[in-house]
Amino acid sequence: MKNGIHPAYNTVVYRDRNADYAFLTRSTETSEKTVEWSDGNTYPVIDVQISAASHPFWTGRTRVMDTEGRVQKFRNKYAKFAK
Repeated sequence: MKNGIHPAYNTVVYRDRNADYAFLTRSTETSEKTVEWSDGNTYPVIDVQISAASHPFWTGRTRVMDTEGRVQKFRNKYAKFAK
């Protein structure tokens, strides 16, 4: 790697407030907010809205859409044109 052309790669904490979940990793992102980690060190913290702990695909809490209701609504809307 060439010196001076790459961003700083530091340890940060990503925190998902919806799931009360945080993990320590390395990233080029930075933040002014900090948090004290379980190892006693203070790291920058980046708050995210969704992570693997709260994403419906990974948690198994997927929503089932009411497709039958949508189809019926469509048919009712265009029933006057069918002859």
